[in-house]
Amino acid sequence: MDELEFRPSEVARWLKSGKTLALGLVVPDVTNPFFAAVVKGAESVANGAGYSVVLCNTDESPDREHDVLANIHGRVDGLLLAPARDDAETVESLDALGVPVVLVDRTLPDPGSTDSVLIDNAGGAAAAARHLLDLGHRRIALISGPLDTTPGAERHDSFVATCAEADVNVTVEHGEFRVQGGYQAAMRLFGRADAPTAVLAANNLMTVGLLRALHDLGVRVPDVVSVIGFDDHLLADLIDPPLTVIDRATETQGAVATRMLLARLSEAASGAGRTVRLETNLIVRSSTGPPRGES
Repeated sequence: MDELEFRPSEVARWLKSGKTLALGLVVPDVTNPFFAAVVKGAESVANGAGYSVVLCNTDESPDREHDVLANIHGRVDGLLLAPARDDAETVESLDALGVPVVLVDRTLPDPGSTDSVLIDNAGGAAAAARHLLDLGHRRIALISGPLDTTPGAERHDSFVATCAEADVNVTVEHGEFRVQGGYQAAMRLFGRADAPTAVLAANNLMTVGLLRALHDLGVRVPDVVSVIGFDDHLLADLIDPPLTVIDRATETQGAVATRMLLARLSEAASGAGRTVRLETNLIVRSSTGPPRGES
Protein backbone atom coordinates (compact mmCIF):
# COMPACT_ATOMS: atom_id res chain seq x y z
CA MET A 1 0.00 0.00 0.00
CA ASP A 2 2.85 2.36 0.81
CA GLU A 3 4.74 1.55 -2.37
CA LEU A 4 1.66 2.12 -4.52
CA GLU A 5 0.70 5.20 -2.46
CA PHE A 6 -2.73 3.67 -1.94
CA ARG A 7 -5.26 5.70 0.01
CA PRO A 8 -8.54 4.14 1.18
CA SER A 9 -11.63 5.63 -0.42
CA GLU A 10 -13.70 7.49 2.16
CA VAL A 11 -16.74 7.22 -0.09
CA ALA A 12 -16.34 3.42 -0.23
CA ARG A 13 -16.07 3.35 3.56
CA TRP A 14 -19.28 5.39 3.89
CA LEU A 15 -21.13 3.10 1.49
CA LYS A 16 -20.01 -0.02 3.37
CA SER A 17 -20.67 1.26 6.89
CA GLY A 18 -23.67 3.46 6.17
CA LYS A 19 -21.92 6.25 8.07
CA THR A 20 -20.33 9.45 6.84
CA LEU A 21 -18.09 9.89 9.91
CA ALA A 22 -18.95 13.59 9.67
CA LEU A 23 -20.79 15.85 12.09
CA GLY A 24 -22.57 18.99 10.96
CA LEU A 25 -22.01 22.19 12.93
CA VAL A 26 -24.38 25.00 11.96
CA VAL A 27 -23.94 28.41 13.57
CA PRO A 28 -25.68 31.76 12.99
CA ASP A 29 -22.53 33.88 12.74
CA VAL A 30 -19.14 32.29 12.06
CA THR A 31 -17.42 35.68 12.59
CA ASN A 32 -18.53 35.79 16.22
CA PRO A 33 -15.57 34.80 18.45
CA PHE A 34 -17.94 32.85 20.68
CA PHE A 35 -18.92 30.49 17.87
CA ALA A 36 -15.29 30.23 16.75
CA ALA A 37 -14.46 28.94 20.23
CA VAL A 38 -17.42 26.52 20.08
CA VAL A 39 -16.07 25.17 16.78
CA LYS A 40 -12.63 24.65 18.32
CA GLY A 41 -14.08 22.74 21.27
CA ALA A 42 -16.31 20.63 19.02
CA GLU A 43 -13.51 19.73 16.61
CA SER A 44 -11.16 18.68 19.40
CA VAL A 45 -13.66 16.07 20.60
CA ALA A 46 -14.96 15.02 17.16
CA ASN A 47 -11.51 14.55 15.63
CA GLY A 48 -10.42 12.47 18.61
CA ALA A 49 -13.36 10.16 17.96
CA GLY A 50 -12.59 9.80 14.25
CA TYR A 51 -15.16 12.29 12.98
CA SER A 52 -14.69 15.37 10.84
CA VAL A 53 -16.77 18.52 11.30
CA VAL A 54 -18.68 20.20 8.48
CA LEU A 55 -19.09 23.88 9.41
CA CYS A 56 -21.98 25.92 7.99
CA ASN A 57 -22.92 29.56 8.60
CA THR A 58 -26.54 30.77 8.41
CA ASP A 59 -25.81 34.49 8.73
CA GLU A 60 -28.58 34.84 11.37
CA SER A 61 -31.16 33.97 8.68
CA PRO A 62 -33.88 31.34 9.33
CA ASP A 63 -34.35 30.95 5.56
CA ARG A 64 -30.64 30.34 5.06
CA GLU A 65 -30.71 27.88 7.96
CA HIS A 66 -33.55 25.95 6.34
CA ASP A 67 -31.54 25.67 3.10
CA VAL A 68 -28.39 24.60 4.93
CA LEU A 69 -30.21 21.85 6.81
CA ALA A 70 -31.75 20.61 3.56
CA ASN A 71 -28.34 20.58 1.83
CA ILE A 72 -26.56 18.55 4.52
CA HIS A 73 -29.31 15.93 4.66
CA GLY A 74 -27.66 12.52 4.25
CA ARG A 75 -24.16 13.97 4.47
CA VAL A 76 -23.69 13.91 8.25
CA ASP A 77 -24.30 11.36 10.99
CA GLY A 78 -25.34 13.96 13.54
CA LEU A 79 -25.81 17.68 13.95
CA LEU A 80 -24.67 20.42 16.32
CA LEU A 81 -26.89 23.46 15.81
CA ALA A 82 -27.23 26.98 17.15
CA PRO A 83 -30.55 27.98 15.55
CA ALA A 84 -31.04 31.48 14.22
CA ARG A 85 -34.46 31.42 15.91
CA ASP A 86 -36.01 29.09 18.48
CA ASP A 87 -39.32 28.24 16.83
CA ALA A 88 -41.56 25.49 15.48
CA GLU A 89 -40.13 25.75 11.95
CA THR A 90 -36.72 24.78 13.29
CA VAL A 91 -38.26 21.72 14.94
CA GLU A 92 -39.78 20.67 11.60
CA SER A 93 -36.45 21.07 9.79
CA LEU A 94 -34.66 18.96 12.38
CA ASP A 95 -37.30 16.22 12.26
CA ALA A 96 -36.74 15.96 8.48
CA LEU A 97 -33.00 15.36 8.97
CA GLY A 98 -33.50 12.07 10.76
CA VAL A 99 -30.20 12.25 12.69
CA PRO A 100 -29.39 12.99 16.35
CA VAL A 101 -29.21 16.71 17.11
CA VAL A 102 -27.63 18.66 19.96
CA LEU A 103 -28.44 22.35 20.28
CA VAL A 104 -25.67 24.75 21.29
CA ASP A 105 -26.60 27.91 23.21
CA ARG A 106 -30.25 27.45 22.24
CA THR A 107 -33.26 25.34 23.09
CA LEU A 108 -36.60 24.72 21.39
CA PRO A 109 -40.25 24.96 22.51
CA ASP A 110 -40.67 21.19 22.09
CA PRO A 111 -37.17 19.65 22.10
CA GLY A 112 -38.30 16.01 22.06
CA SER A 113 -35.14 13.88 22.00
CA THR A 114 -32.95 16.87 21.13
CA ASP A 115 -30.23 17.61 23.70
CA SER A 116 -29.12 21.15 24.56
CA VAL A 117 -25.98 22.69 26.02
CA LEU A 118 -26.73 26.10 27.48
CA ILE A 119 -25.12 28.47 29.91
CA ASP A 120 -26.60 30.06 32.99
CA ASN A 121 -27.92 33.07 31.09
CA ALA A 122 -30.25 34.06 33.91
CA GLY A 123 -27.54 33.83 36.57
CA GLY A 124 -25.07 35.81 34.49
CA ALA A 125 -27.54 38.60 33.73
CA ALA A 126 -28.61 38.73 37.39
CA ALA A 127 -24.96 39.02 38.49
CA ALA A 128 -24.47 41.92 36.08
CA ALA A 129 -27.58 43.67 37.39
CA ARG A 130 -26.59 43.22 41.03
CA HIS A 131 -23.10 44.55 40.34
CA LEU A 132 -24.50 47.75 38.83
CA LEU A 133 -27.10 48.14 41.58
CA ASP A 134 -24.46 47.64 44.29
CA LEU A 135 -22.42 50.42 42.69
CA GLY A 136 -25.39 52.73 43.14
CA HIS A 137 -26.74 52.93 39.60
CA ARG A 138 -30.44 53.63 39.11
CA ARG A 139 -30.57 54.72 35.47
CA ILE A 140 -29.73 51.34 33.97
CA ALA A 141 -30.13 50.14 30.40
CA LEU A 142 -29.94 46.84 28.56
CA ILE A 143 -28.91 46.42 24.93
CA SER A 144 -30.83 43.21 24.35
CA GLY A 145 -30.54 40.56 21.69
CA PRO A 146 -33.59 39.12 19.90
CA LEU A 147 -36.19 37.75 22.31
CA ASP A 148 -36.97 34.83 19.99
CA THR A 149 -33.61 33.28 20.88
CA THR A 150 -32.80 31.50 24.14
CA PRO A 151 -29.90 33.78 25.19
CA GLY A 152 -31.78 36.91 24.15
CA ALA A 153 -34.89 36.06 26.16
CA GLU A 154 -33.19 34.61 29.24
CA ARG A 155 -30.69 37.45 29.62
CA HIS A 156 -33.37 40.09 29.08
CA ASP A 157 -35.88 38.60 31.51
CA SER A 158 -33.38 37.98 34.30
CA PHE A 159 -31.68 41.39 34.05
CA VAL A 160 -34.99 43.28 34.03
CA ALA A 161 -36.43 41.17 36.87
CA THR A 162 -33.35 41.58 39.10
CA CYS A 163 -33.44 45.37 38.68
CA ALA A 164 -37.19 45.41 39.31
CA GLU A 165 -36.61 43.73 42.67
CA ALA A 166 -34.64 46.87 43.60
CA ASP A 167 -37.45 49.12 42.25
CA VAL A 168 -35.33 50.07 39.23
CA ASN A 169 -36.93 50.14 35.79
CA VAL A 170 -34.58 49.16 32.97
CA THR A 171 -34.51 50.99 29.67
CA VAL A 172 -34.27 48.34 26.93
CA GLU A 173 -33.14 48.71 23.33
CA HIS A 174 -33.24 45.64 21.10
CA GLY A 175 -30.98 44.66 18.22
CA GLU A 176 -29.44 41.74 16.38
CA PHE A 177 -26.52 39.95 18.06
CA ARG A 178 -24.09 41.93 15.88
CA VAL A 179 -21.80 44.95 16.09
CA GLN A 180 -24.25 47.11 14.17
CA GLY A 181 -27.09 45.99 16.42
CA GLY A 182 -25.18 47.19 19.48
CA TYR A 183 -24.11 50.41 17.79
CA GLN A 184 -27.60 51.41 16.70
CA ALA A 185 -29.12 50.55 20.07
CA ALA A 186 -26.47 52.63 21.86
CA MET A 187 -27.06 55.61 19.60
CA ARG A 188 -30.75 55.46 20.48
CA LEU A 189 -30.00 55.14 24.20
CA PHE A 190 -27.62 58.08 24.33
CA GLY A 191 -29.88 60.26 22.23
CA ARG A 192 -32.31 60.32 25.15
CA ALA A 193 -32.51 63.13 27.69
CA ASP A 194 -32.39 60.53 30.48
CA ALA A 195 -29.42 58.60 29.12
CA PRO A 196 -28.35 55.71 31.38
CA THR A 197 -25.39 55.72 33.73
CA ALA A 198 -24.87 51.97 33.27
CA VAL A 199 -25.43 49.51 30.41
CA LEU A 200 -25.27 45.74 29.90
CA ALA A 201 -24.70 44.63 26.30
CA ALA A 202 -26.20 41.18 25.72
CA ASN A 203 -23.32 39.64 23.74
CA ASN A 204 -19.73 40.26 22.73
CA LEU A 205 -20.40 41.79 19.30
CA MET A 206 -23.07 44.11 20.68
CA THR A 207 -20.54 45.23 23.29
CA VAL A 208 -18.14 46.22 20.50
CA GLY A 209 -20.94 48.20 18.85
CA LEU A 210 -21.76 49.91 22.13
CA LEU A 211 -18.14 50.91 22.71
CA ARG A 212 -17.86 52.25 19.16
CA ALA A 213 -20.97 54.38 19.65
CA LEU A 214 -19.69 55.75 22.96
CA HIS A 215 -16.37 56.60 21.29
CA ASP A 216 -18.14 58.40 18.44
CA LEU A 217 -20.32 60.33 20.89
CA GLY A 218 -17.43 61.21 23.18
CA VAL A 219 -19.06 59.48 26.15
CA ARG A 220 -16.38 58.38 28.62
CA VAL A 221 -16.31 54.97 30.30
CA PRO A 222 -16.77 54.68 33.28
CA ASP A 223 -16.82 58.45 34.06
CA VAL A 224 -20.16 58.97 32.31
CA VAL A 225 -21.42 55.42 31.85
CA SER A 226 -20.46 52.02 33.26
CA VAL A 227 -20.35 49.16 30.75
CA ILE A 228 -20.68 45.39 31.18
CA GLY A 229 -20.40 42.98 28.26
CA PHE A 230 -21.84 39.47 28.12
CA ASP A 231 -18.96 37.20 27.04
CA ASP A 232 -15.31 37.90 27.65
CA HIS A 233 -13.08 39.14 24.83
CA LEU A 234 -9.52 38.16 23.98
CA LEU A 235 -8.51 41.82 24.37
CA ALA A 236 -11.08 42.80 27.03
CA ASP A 237 -8.39 43.35 29.66
CA LEU A 238 -6.36 45.48 27.23
CA ILE A 239 -9.18 47.85 26.26
CA ASP A 240 -8.95 51.28 27.90
CA PRO A 241 -10.53 50.92 30.39
CA PRO A 242 -10.43 47.13 30.77
CA LEU A 243 -13.91 45.69 30.32
CA THR A 244 -16.11 44.16 33.01
CA VAL A 245 -17.75 41.03 31.57
CA ILE A 246 -19.89 37.99 32.20
CA ASP A 247 -17.56 35.15 31.21
CA ARG A 248 -18.33 31.56 30.21
CA ALA A 249 -16.38 28.50 29.12
CA THR A 250 -16.89 28.81 25.35
CA GLU A 251 -14.73 25.93 24.10
CA THR A 252 -16.19 23.72 26.82
CA GLN A 253 -19.67 24.40 25.48
CA GLY A 254 -18.68 23.02 22.07
CA ALA A 255 -16.84 20.06 23.59
CA VAL A 256 -19.72 19.06 25.89
CA ALA A 257 -22.23 19.32 23.03
CA THR A 258 -20.08 17.06 20.85
CA ARG A 259 -19.70 14.46 23.58
CA MET A 260 -23.49 14.41 24.00
CA LEU A 261 -23.93 13.95 20.25
CA LEU A 262 -21.40 11.11 20.11
CA ALA A 263 -23.23 9.43 22.99
CA ARG A 264 -26.43 9.55 20.96
CA LEU A 265 -24.65 8.14 17.92
CA SER A 266 -23.17 5.28 19.93
CA GLU A 267 -26.59 4.65 21.50
CA ALA A 268 -25.04 5.22 24.92
CA ALA A 269 -27.78 7.82 25.42
CA SER A 270 -31.42 7.55 24.39
CA GLY A 271 -34.86 8.82 25.30
CA ALA A 272 -35.94 12.38 26.03
CA GLY A 273 -33.59 15.26 25.40
CA ARG A 274 -31.29 16.41 28.18
CA THR A 275 -30.23 19.97 28.98
CA VAL A 276 -26.83 20.84 30.42
CA ARG A 277 -26.18 24.33 31.76
CA LEU A 278 -22.65 25.63 32.28
CA GLU A 279 -21.75 28.29 34.82
CA THR A 280 -21.06 31.95 34.13
CA ASN A 281 -18.68 34.20 36.02
CA LEU A 282 -18.65 37.98 36.62
CA ILE A 283 -15.18 39.42 35.98
CA VAL A 284 -14.96 42.94 37.36
CA ARG A 285 -12.53 45.29 35.63
CA SER A 286 -12.36 49.06 35.27
CA SER A 287 -15.27 49.76 32.91
CA THR A 288 -17.72 49.83 35.83
CA GLY A 289 -17.79 52.22 38.76
CA PRO A 290 -20.19 54.30 40.87
CA PRO A 291 -22.37 56.82 39.02
CA ARG A 292 -20.91 60.32 38.94
CA GLY A 293 -23.15 63.05 40.29
CA GLU A 294 -26.26 60.85 40.54
CA SER A 295 -28.15 60.87 43.80
